[in-house]
Amino acid sequence: MRTKSLKKNKINVITLGCSKNVYDSEVLMGQLRASGKDVTHEAPAEEEGNIIVINTCGFIDNAKEESVNMILNYADKKEQGLVDKVFVTGCLSERYKPDLQREIPNIDEYFGTTELPGLLKALGADYKHELLGERLTTTPKNYAYLKIAEGCDRPCSFCAIPLMRGKHVSQPIEKLVKEAEGLARDGVKELILIAQDLTYYGLDLYKKRNLAELLENLAKVEGIEWIRLHYAFPSGFPMDVLDLMKREPKICNYIDIPLQHISDNILKSMRRGTTQEKTTKLLKEFREAVPGMTIRTTLIVGYPGETEEDFQILKNWVEEMRFERLGCFTYSHEENTHAYLLEDDVPAEVKQQRANEIMEIQSQISWELNQEKIGQTFRCIIDRKEGAHFVARTEFDSPDVDNEVLIDASLAYLKTGEFVNIKITDATEFDLYGVPADLSLN
Repeated sequence: MRTKSLKKNKINVITLGCSKNVYDSEVLMGQLRASGKDVTHEAPAEEEGNIIVINTCGFIDNAKEESVNMILNYADKKEQGLVDKVFVTGCLSERYKPDLQREIPNIDEYFGTTELPGLLKALGADYKHELLGERLTTTPKNYAYLKIAEGCDRPCSFCAIPLMRGKHVSQPIEKLVKEAEGLARDGVKELILIAQDLTYYGLDLYKKRNLAELLENLAKVEGIEWIRLHYAFPSGFPMDVLDLMKREPKICNYIDIPLQHISDNILKSMRRGTTQEKTTKLLKEFREAVPGMTIRTTLIVGYPGETEEDFQILKNWVEEMRFERLGCFTYSHEENTHAYLLEDDVPAEVKQQRANEIMEIQSQISWELNQEKIGQTFRCIIDRKEGAHFVARTEFDSPDVDNEVLIDASLAYLKTGEFVNIKITDATEFDLYGVPADLSLN
């Protein structure tokens, strides 16, 4: 029989998956801290404490595998007496709780995505309603995620998110503004708005798409200098957002709009509610309304029934559209989704080859676009110092997924979280190099 560890109670929260999970972990830690608990985030083994909370992802195969391996790792540590208690929450737990309880029983308790009060109770803490919007942020101090809605009402055939996150629920503008004000007081200068579908924001609360009004209110928050939009849906996009983006300097000329595919056959099977013609027209309207804006998208290859012709249509379209930022994923066959009824008929090696081909095209496009930036000066935010460089971003780049601007740290001292004008001196496919614009180099 294992022995109980001698560690003083300390809760270590481990976050897997997307930015929505990061936000949820931060809310959990804020509640724990308010109850006087000693809490940390992804601490090293020698400092991780004796109580573990794993916030899991259940979106696609790779993410599920990572989550299961993490659970097994800490179940083993519990057996060895290295930790006392292990709790599991998040999307994987929401989706597969009975299976997990049966297959990995040495976990103290499993909780779903909407069971925060129950998880807090299990951790000896009370859910405090008065902590509206308050959380313990884990991102660098200069930016933070702001989750404006939960869940999704879209019927996309490949997506299991509605199973794990439920129907779309918008957060009231007043609550989000209050949360943004609190973040600004803590030194946050950039808000990254996240939701499963930003374009749907407000339909449930205000009976209209109300993203533009929310943005106008957030832009009034003193201390916030950049507001970035993540995860918009191409169907029903509120075009008044583009007018606001053009005239309001705080709203980054950037949008993340996952398009998934462009062949009409695949879009119809995916239940995306759009066509190649409509999508292409929308993107042209984006670029006409906000010249110079950066469009980031993600694509899926290897969807059931994707023929070589469908893939060629996608390849040609990627070359034509010249997206500033693009990611590509292979299709994951998810049970209980509409697409699960279809035969997963594209071999794994073909899926991967197609993803590689898309990313080779994008790599060349990104290199060419970055070469055009050499000699230009951009207002950048300094995220961190890493080795011999300060690492910064332009307004056209989101943390973790986009280009970074690398600045030789021997040339000047730059303060994390500050905005600096940087002149670009060199560029690769996915990185820029620059120097402070006011630095005189002979």
